[in-house]
Amino acid sequence: MQNGSMSSAAEIGARIREARLALKMSQSELAEKSNISLPHISEIELGKADIRLQSFIRIIETLQVSSDAIIKARVPAVSQLLYQEYADILADCTPDEIQALIRITKQLKETMRTHKTEE
Repeated sequence: MQNGSMSSAAEIGARIREARLALKMSQSELAEKSNISLPHISEIELGKADIRLQSFIRIIETLQVSSDAIIKARVPAVSQLLYQEYADILADCTPDEIQALIRITKQLKETMRTHKTEE
């Protein structure tokens, strides 16, 4: 990606996949709910197909995610939205729950970065 500009089809597809998996939704469910063929959903997630605006809108509405979070994940304003979302998650937690979530987040971050370097 160049200087935080728009993402490639592969990056957009990967973020769509991440959003879908976060909802524990199958590709088949996403295809059905967004009225897009299953093979096309697969190609979009793999970055092998261009996504039309109408399809993109149906996907983000189905996944209930911000278009900015999918298209421009590294833009500072989007990062601030993501930080706020995390803060909102923690807002009603007990101190013990917050500590547990911080430990889990640190472990997950380490695992993700370790896995990324192995690719």
